[in-house]
Parts: sequence; C-alpha cells; structure tokens
Amino acid sequence: MTVHWPANLHVPEQYLTPLLNAGDTLNNLSLPAPWTDQWADVWAPLAAVLASVKERIGVPVIGIHGGQGSGKSTLSGALRDMYHEVFGWNTVVLSIDDLYLTHQQRQTLAAERHPLLATRGVPGTHDVAMGIRLIRELKALESDEVLRIPAFDKASDDRLPETHWHSIQGPVDMILFEGWCVGCHPVDEQQLQTPFNTLEATEDKDGAWRRAVNDQLAGPYREWFSMIDFLLMLKVPDMRAVLNWRTQQESGNKQSAAGHGPDRSLDAAKLERFIQHYQRLTEQALNNMPGWADLILNQNQHHQVDSIESRDPGDFL
Repeated sequence: MTVHWPANLHVPEQYLTPLLNAGDTLNNLSLPAPWTDQWADVWAPLAAVLASVKERIGVPVIGIHGGQGSGKSTLSGALRDMYHEVFGWNTVVLSIDDLYLTHQQRQTLAAERHPLLATRGVPGTHDVAMGIRLIRELKALESDEVLRIPAFDKASDDRLPETHWHSIQGPVDMILFEGWCVGCHPVDEQQLQTPFNTLEATEDKDGAWRRAVNDQLAGPYREWFSMIDFLLMLKVPDMRAVLNWRTQQESGNKQSAAGHGPDRSLDAAKLERFIQHYQRLTEQALNNMPGWADLILNQNQHHQVDSIESRDPGDFL
C-alpha cells in the first residue's frame, strides 16, 4: 500500500536521502513489520519533516500524541536512534507516562478530591510542574551536564527508585514529548454533562471527576502543552483498536515488571474498566485534534498508516 504525502507539505531531500540510505540502521531499530513495510513511504519522510523543524528552532519540542497502543513509544525510540546514527543528534524521549504521580500521591489525591483520580492516566495524575521544569532544563543542558528523568513501572503502578531513572547528558538537539493526552485541549462545560460510558455513569454521577480533568487541561496542562513546537497525531481508528492494542501492551508490562514492586497489572475485566478512564479524552482528540495538530497519520486496524493530513506548512515550517 502506497501512502502519499500532502501536496502542500515539502519533504526535504537533504534529510530524506540519508534516512532512506540508512539500511543497516533501519535493521537495528526493531520496528514492527507493518512499519518496516512503510519505511520509505511513511516513516523516513516523517523523520525528514521533523528534522526540518530543527532548522528553525534550536531545540524543538516535538509532541507525539496517540491513543493507547498507537505506537508513540516505538516511534519515539526509533526516531531517537535513527537521528543519532544518521545525523549524530542527541534526541531525548520524554514520556508523559514517566511523570505520573506516585501510587501513594494518587491515593492521597483520590481521598482528597475524587476516588477516580487514584487511577493513573488522565490530566491531574501527572507531575506537571516537574514536566515543565524538565523541558526547560533539557533545552538549557550544556555539554557534560547530566539531568535525571523519572521512570515509571506500569506493572507495579508506581515510580521507580532514582537508581532506575533515565540519565541525559547535554547538550540536547531535540525533545520528543510523547503521551496519549499530549496536546489535548479542554472542552466546553456543556460537553461534560452526558456520561460517555458505564464508569462515568456509575462512578462520576455528578460529573465532578470529568470537570476536574477538564479544569486541568484548561490550567496547568495548557501551559505544559504550549511548550510544544510541532504536534504529531498518530490517529487510531477507534476505541476498539485502543482496547485491542492496550491489551497487548498489558501483557508486555507484566512480563517486564522485573520485580520492582507489587504486581498491579490488569486482567481483562480490569483493563476494560481502565480504558474507560481514557475514553472521553481519546474520542475528543479523535474528533477535534485534527483541527490543531500539525501532522496527522491516520492508522488502520493493522497498525499501518492509511493516509496523512497536514495543516498549512507555513504555520510550522
């Protein structure tokens, strides 16, 4: 399947050619087979377009949004490694998942504000102040300076000890800020009135939780996401795909737990309930984010890209 790039978006040859010729590097990226098949049509041109953003911004922050299981982490890691091997760039992946509040912090939040805030994921369950500080410090990181970034273990549902945190040495050339709610906007109050699913109907009857999440998007998360210079959306086909892909992820989370704490991974019933925490924002993003994302990659049920959409490139290039 050949995917065509928007006619109004220039894919710069000075970046594309070396990326297409980096066969040995591509073999070491561990991309899933559906993505390897689309390297020349989709992923190499994407890497070239993102590389061109760096031409006008010293240390660009590339936001990568996508529903759970869409491949945000896989793409971010591949871009980091490819940019290092082909261009010698020091590219940092900052995952919003690593900035979740600790398990105990969320238990306290649940007791003080709303029980549903015990579950990681939605805006309000991240350390936003730390996220803003990390982006600022990464941009300013000088040669030989080292910055530590938290790491989160999903199987134990908790932040790992500092001995397991990521170490970043400066200077930094690009920041890939990835996460399922990265770049999301708040909605009007009236859109919060009707429950989206069973979870909201039974455990958020008065809408207090969804209003609290929306308020976070309108407040501290707006400042955080405003630091993004270019927003890429991996647009999942629907919530059914999210559930299927997130189920595959949970199996991997359990296998990689490595004894860092109690096993809080999810069985099928718990996972289905868990996904309902994410449904409202995921569907809002599917409907609305193409209106402000700089680039949209439309995915199919087989994890491949069917089509690509772009805003006016004059807005970001």
